[in-house]
Amino acid sequence: MVNGITGSDVLAVAAGGAAGSVLRYVVAQWVVVRFGPTVPWHTLAVNVTGAFLLGLLMALAAERGVISAPWRLLLGVGLLGGYTTFSTLAFESVELFAEHAPVLGVAYALGSVCAGVLAAWLGLAIGRAV
Repeated sequence: MVNGITGSDVLAVAAGGAAGSVLRYVVAQWVVVRFGPTVPWHTLAVNVTGAFLLGLLMALAAERGVISAPWRLLLGVGLLGGYTTFSTLAFESVELFAEHAPVLGVAYALGSVCAGVLAAWLGLAIGRAV
């Protein structure tokens, strides 16, 4: 154990992160096939659903004690950390600006943040109500 971090903690995060990355790829490709690649709806969908699920998880884990700490590491830090992607959101916003669509770039960036915060709040609210 180093600084309170155990080998099993690291393995839980790694396993969840691997699964989350694959899940992100699958969900993003599904959205691209249905809605097209012009506007990055795939990243928005991934980040908003991830924010919702993290809010729900935290309500169930931290506030209600339904999910143990090891599962919270696997699901919250690992799976949802690997699933969501702020860096892609930032890059796609810059790309929209570069394609001379600054209004769409700003709308996408701000909309993503607002939708993510709303989704996290909704997840917490549902988790608290269960």
